Amino acid sequence: MADVPELTVQGWGPPGDRVATVAAQEDAASPDDGVLELATDPDLRTVLPKAARTLLTRELGWTLRSTPPVPVRDIRLAPSRLPAEARARFAALLGEEAVLDDRLSRLRHAGGKSYLDLLRRRAGDASDAPDAVLLPDGTEQVAALLRACGELGVVVVPFGGGTSVVGGLAGTDADDRPVVAVDLRRMSGVRALDVPSGLVTVGPGTRGPALEEALAPDGLTLGHLPQSWEFATLGGYAATRSSGQSSTGVGSFADLVAGLTLATPSGVLELGTPPASAAGPDLLGLALGSEGTLGVITELRLRVRPKPRTTHYEGWSFRGWAAGLAALQRLARHDLLPDVVRLSDPDETRVNLRQSTGLGTRALRGTLRVRRRGTGCLLVVGWEGLPTLVRARRSAATSVLRDDGAVRLGSRVGEAWVRHRFAAPYLRDRLLDAGLLVETLETAATWTALPGVYDAARRALHAALTGSGRRPLVMTHVSHGYPTGASLYLTVLSDRDDDLPIQQWLTAKRAATDAVLAAGGTLTHHHGVGVDHRPWLAREVGPLGVDVLRTVKQRLDPQGICNPGVLLPD
Repeated sequence: MADVPELTVQGWGPPGDRVATVAAQEDAASPDDGVLELATDPDLRTVLPKAARTLLTRELGWTLRSTPPVPVRDIRLAPSRLPAEARARFAALLGEEAVLDDRLSRLRHAGGKSYLDLLRRRAGDASDAPDAVLLPDGTEQVAALLRACGELGVVVVPFGGGTSVVGGLAGTDADDRPVVAVDLRRMSGVRALDVPSGLVTVGPGTRGPALEEALAPDGLTLGHLPQSWEFATLGGYAATRSSGQSSTGVGSFADLVAGLTLATPSGVLELGTPPASAAGPDLLGLALGSEGTLGVITELRLRVRPKPRTTHYEGWSFRGWAAGLAALQRLARHDLLPDVVRLSDPDETRVNLRQSTGLGTRALRGTLRVRRRGTGCLLVVGWEGLPTLVRARRSAATSVLRDDGAVRLGSRVGEAWVRHRFAAPYLRDRLLDAGLLVETLETAATWTALPGVYDAARRALHAALTGSGRRPLVMTHVSHGYPTGASLYLTVLSDRDDDLPIQQWLTAKRAATDAVLAAGGTLTHHHGVGVDHRPWLAREVGPLGVDVLRTVKQRLDPQGICNPGVLLPD
């Protein structure tokens, strides 16, 4: 089977150089005016295949057009508001080379990768850029820095990979105080490895690929592979309770954290006691998902496991969405879910098959027609581990899938997904260049509630975007399975309203979030709360829950300097 690349854009647009993404350069004419150009291609037909252009035109009523971002040299950036006294104190604490307030450094730390973040930057708006970027090197420096910021009235926004898709790097302060981004790049790498206990101690600025490379000589792996794996940091995973593509098997990132160090303006907390402790409530849970509002994570102790000796990925086809969900539910009930589970709904399956090319794809379409499946719903599953266990688990799961009417498509479909598992996000900038709205949202629900949540979210998105005069395409897949339910991940494409692009998405996002919560879904499954979801937080955790979080924040961060405007509602 030939490669089956995906059109779906998975929620973030990481900095990189495979396609049109932010590429930092030095402007030879103005060395102090860094250029952060979006490397757009003047002829979008060279990067959007004909099949994809034809499909999008038919589905969305969209006409290919060029809507490039403004040149980075033209991005509006206000002068730094950091007082000279504060800058001098930071330089004394960290060293002069660790205090950056040049234009390029500030632009590189302006916001995250949500659709709204990208729209603002493409329009030349860098109002969310920090006034300076600080590079601490260790827990003691971070703790001293937080104390100083509390005394000086300077807001702190922790910065790892910059891949937040919910406005988690906004640093919106009601008192309009100066803001510094605390970049954790110098706090990276493996600090200790306990092979018998399966524990590794790492710095928060470590990226996934670097950790896997460090663990490989000892035959170990973390196994956490979110779509942002190439760019996000381990500290960011912890702060947002990230889930990876193999989380059905290895667990979410929170399940992999055995302990961590949290530096706060009030002091340093050492949280977590492996392998387990009954010494009161587990305070580790307060730091996981705190999104920088309580302090800065400065060290992580993570559970690692032996690197799988064998892996096997394959594709299956169901006649419809309901049949696919029922099969996953049965697998979950009997503890037979594979390590990777990805069930695409009819729209996502159809789009991926239509825009893919090659002899293998044509053969796959023919196979589905012969079996009278149309396009159906594509399921990609993957198993990892010891060969004997993988064979046994595959055999048992195969029996369940066939009993539920699934048709096996073979391993080449699964292997194609593995090859392209990190490629999809790079398409986002090209689609934005072509005048499209491209955004995602995600949720989770019990098996009972899942069909209703799916229907409600799609209806709300279609109604909101159609009401703005556009015809959307909403593609959905299940990507994380649990004994009690699963996640839903929705990708939305629509012709962009170039006059009111931000309002266009905000209207759709609000309608979809209200619908999801009313139908029994969660506010978020793995993207976090950030700015985008915080108006609804009380609906999930309750007003008393919000008060508890505010009380904890007041104790640890009495001056409110740690990432204000994120997580907690006003």
